[in-house]
Amino acid sequence: MKTWTFSIEGMSCGGCVSRVERALADAPGVSGVSANLAERTARVVSEANDPHELLKRLDAAGYPATTTSRTLSVPGLSCGSCVSRVEAAARSVSGILDANANLAERSLTIKAINADAIATLHTALRQAGYPADETGAPDAPEPNDEIAELKRATLLAAIFTLPLFVLEMGGHLVPAFHMWLHELIGMRTLWVIQFGLALVVMAGPGTRFHLKGWPSLLRGTPDMNALVAVGTGAAFAYSTIATFVPVLLPETARAVYFEAAALIVTLILTGRWLEARARARTGDAIRALSDLQPPTALRQNADGSFEETPLAAVQPGDILELRAGAKVPVDGMVSQGTGSVDESMLTGEPLPVLKSKDDELKAGTINGSARLIMTATHVGADTALARIIEMVRAAQSTKLPVQDLVNRIAAWFVPVVLALAVVTAIIWIALTGDVTQALVASVSVLIVACPCAMGLAVPVSIMVGMGRAARQGILFRDGSALQRLATVRSVAFDKTGTLTKGAPVVSNVTAADGISQQTVLELAGAAERGSNHPLAQAILDASTGILPTATDLVERPGFGITARVDGAEIALGNQEFMRELGIAQPSVPDNSSETLVHLARDGAWTGTLHISDTIRPEAADAVTWLSAAGIETALISGDRKAAAQSVAAQIGLSRVHAEQLPDGKIASLKDLPEPTAFVGDGINDAPVLAASDVGIALGSGTDAAIGAAQVVLMRPDLNSVPAALRLSRATMRNIYQNLFWAFGYNVALLPVAAGGLVPFGGPMLSPALAAGAMALSSVFVLSNALRLRRAG
Repeated sequence: MKTWTFSIEGMSCGGCVSRVERALADAPGVSGVSANLAERTARVVSEANDPHELLKRLDAAGYPATTTSRTLSVPGLSCGSCVSRVEAAARSVSGILDANANLAERSLTIKAINADAIATLHTALRQAGYPADETGAPDAPEPNDEIAELKRATLLAAIFTLPLFVLEMGGHLVPAFHMWLHELIGMRTLWVIQFGLALVVMAGPGTRFHLKGWPSLLRGTPDMNALVAVGTGAAFAYSTIATFVPVLLPETARAVYFEAAALIVTLILTGRWLEARARARTGDAIRALSDLQPPTALRQNADGSFEETPLAAVQPGDILELRAGAKVPVDGMVSQGTGSVDESMLTGEPLPVLKSKDDELKAGTINGSARLIMTATHVGADTALARIIEMVRAAQSTKLPVQDLVNRIAAWFVPVVLALAVVTAIIWIALTGDVTQALVASVSVLIVACPCAMGLAVPVSIMVGMGRAARQGILFRDGSALQRLATVRSVAFDKTGTLTKGAPVVSNVTAADGISQQTVLELAGAAERGSNHPLAQAILDASTGILPTATDLVERPGFGITARVDGAEIALGNQEFMRELGIAQPSVPDNSSETLVHLARDGAWTGTLHISDTIRPEAADAVTWLSAAGIETALISGDRKAAAQSVAAQIGLSRVHAEQLPDGKIASLKDLPEPTAFVGDGINDAPVLAASDVGIALGSGTDAAIGAAQVVLMRPDLNSVPAALRLSRATMRNIYQNLFWAFGYNVALLPVAAGGLVPFGGPMLSPALAAGAMALSSVFVLSNALRLRRAG
């Protein structure tokens, strides 16, 4: 039996407690349930090894459990097989709902039901040989620290390996040098000198492989370090026996491979050093975004003066000073002053935006030449910049479906290679009796088969691709959206606020007999006050003077709005809304490019507002590119058919679905070739954004649209849609290239390392060359992924 403890914030009364207990008590295997209102927790005693069913029942009952997400730094992650073992160790812990390891970042992202599960997780990871640190903890290694440490280790290994290589291989390359050495110091003394040089490399820089490799081998979970430890250890041990106890070996088998052991360590360290440098560059996007936020802010004291304060100490409601050229530290509102603010780093809009009292300010933007006073509204993780950083980080840490397969293969790959190395040695000894050649072949197999390139193939491409996208103002919520976008066959657009600028204006007002245009505008403005729809803003801009107060507002997304104004029942909306309410409308002048919003008072038509909008200048270019790329385009809008067709004709869209309500938009989307993408910005677009294979929301859109989308475009530029598609395709191509290299490299070189070409007159791969090839394979994968920094 297991005891699960869930935090349930939604419990607020005794009735809640009863409902929670009933929902959990009905689950299979549950023998006891106790909900505590004071602590807002529920304890469940159950036979279940997995809490997911219990969580589903809580969700269905309307009392979802509060879960905790955490990202841990796991410095010990070094190859693809490590990824699978770390994830398996994490998922074996009771209360860990999900775990995803990222080799490129050497991190583990987990989802847990409570803090106790996270504490147990740390113990499980230590026992598995992969101790973890909380990200950002003082003892968590910084990328630059790792690079510097690997550089020192590589240089130290190289200093002692170089003379060792010259002593051994110089004699093979220059026979005269070989004879001179033997006459000068003798072969035995030469071997002792080589032993001393190799010992420094093995016991110094090479210790890292043995400290991690042998324990993993003893645990039955060998990783890449185990391959290196066994390979170099075998070469060093064999050479040591040949040097100091030669009688244990046949006379024909007395040879030393000190230079191979040292050179393998040096080459692999070189590869890891280059890998660490390249891997650090994959996180440039996150670091660039993080650097947008200053570490301190000028906060107002009680006496009115301003004092520099750590950003962590700033709270909502604090008054902050923005000096000329300063970065905005947190989200807030201008309380004093007027000036321009550069928001290009968040929105991509190149022109500074004029800000005055009550205008919004976003963290990371840059104040112009005027001094501003602001009131903090959102701080820390609640700022828009922090949410963007978290979105990019989360997207970089996600997995594609192909990566799970790669990690499973890598987990089995190391044990198979160890077995293959043993079989190789046995076959060589059985067929030739040559122990030396058997050792060379088996060590070469161990060294050449490192699964690092396999484990890095997918995550580094995702990290660089997502980072490149973020720099272009394109935010992917997860890797699966990136993969799906690369395969879309059709892209549909909303009209108002998406294909158009979303800043419509009232171009004309048609009023009923005896009603003034001003009255129509005042009634419409009163009903629309408080709405953030672009059409509502146009009506409010046209409604001058003091507006009457509206009450009992009821909004129908895709239709219109009803309200009570000055005791009268007001209805404002499209033609379908009027028809549904049974309100007859006379024929009014109709320009096909205009949107008509009808107003009724007490069940009678009162007037019609003609609203026009400007098509985004880049819309036609974006549609042209999509069409040229073989992607079908469409316009799916709730607007009138004439207005929608007029916009579609100007832009070049191939299909038009007009006068669609939210559910109609979903049905229209299903008529398009799949997979589909939908681009929108409004509340009524949220359902179709969620229903599409890839929902793409404009960052200037509503929170509902942004929340439902898988891709968010921060820049008000529709060319970001083709850019996102190009990036997704380039990233997927890059991933497949990396996987082809990683698997092709092992498939091609393993038989060569085992000596499979020797019977046919082919070469025998030396351990040193195997180490060089292995190191280059990881560097190739990383270098290939870094090409994505110029993609799009």
